[in-house]
Amino acid sequence: MILEELSNAFGVSSVEGEVRKIIVEAVKDYADSWRIDTMGNLFITRRRRIETEATPLKVMVTAHMDEVGFMISEIKGSGLLKFKPIGGFDRRILLGKAVVVGQDRVPGVIGLKPVHLVKRGDRHTVGSIDSMSIDIGANSGSNGQVNVGDFATFATEFGYLGGQPNEVSPDTGRVKGKAFDDRAGCAVLVDLLKGDYPVDLVAVFTVQEEIGSRGAQVAAYAVKPDLAFILECTAADDLPRQSDEADEGIPRLGDGPAITVMDRSFIADRKLVDLLIETAEAAGLPYQFKRPGIGGTDAGAVHTIREGVPSAVVSVPARYIHAPAAVLDLTDFWNTVKLMTAVLQKLPVK
Repeated sequence: MILEELSNAFGVSSVEGEVRKIIVEAVKDYADSWRIDTMGNLFITRRRRIETEATPLKVMVTAHMDEVGFMISEIKGSGLLKFKPIGGFDRRILLGKAVVVGQDRVPGVIGLKPVHLVKRGDRHTVGSIDSMSIDIGANSGSNGQVNVGDFATFATEFGYLGGQPNEVSPDTGRVKGKAFDDRAGCAVLVDLLKGDYPVDLVAVFTVQEEIGSRGAQVAAYAVKPDLAFILECTAADDLPRQSDEADEGIPRLGDGPAITVMDRSFIADRKLVDLLIETAEAAGLPYQFKRPGIGGTDAGAVHTIREGVPSAVVSVPARYIHAPAAVLDLTDFWNTVKLMTAVLQKLPVK
């Protein structure tokens, strides 16, 4: 499935070209037009296929191509690489992880001092990112393999938990991979472009979301949409709790697409939220809500452009996002596709 190709692709913020190329090949036969802007946003337009009496709305649906990662900031004489984070990280997950550096995917590992050499008082602390290094096996310098300014990301391959797709029902089961935030959203949007709708659909695969929704701001200004949907991958909060903590949080794997009512960057348009809920219930599709006030998405940039854009966010939940490997449930992915297809076919909203 295309989610596998997108997950495995190298696409840290500002170097999304490999991801963009995969998407273009997947959707060009369904596009009435497409273009790439100066920032690298990919715009795919699929004009109205279902006739209505009303003038067709221009509906922008976005998903961001970039992933969190690192930039090489210094090459030490020893050959070790110092780096800066691109996007948000919990530094506890970094030590000892395998990475690839640069477009040639030079293999490396984020160095971890073995427990034998750690002072007893320091064993339960995590150093700053500035104290960490990537080891690519160079004896001095980088042997010309890596340059300052190169990007790095986790060396994680997509895979099915359990080994193989379900032969009877291949669209079910759980998968692991890097960059599901937001390659899952990109894969949903690719599938949506195959459908027919009573609106002019402008699909925008945006850049640089992880460093401030920079691509989405430019894209929304250019498109000037009547309304927008942002497709995301959001953090599932269904891991085991300590005995003194509350029950499992939300959203949860397997409970359907997650609808945002509010996050740190915007409050969703109530009419669009109601439309999502009504559509899901009418179609018998499961849905849930993202915990209000957590995180931010491209909607934070889109909804304030020009005179304002009514916006909503629908997310595929996944465990362990912004980490070497996330886990998502394929039923959530396909239910997100079904929900968004049904919503787009019900527009326009009065």
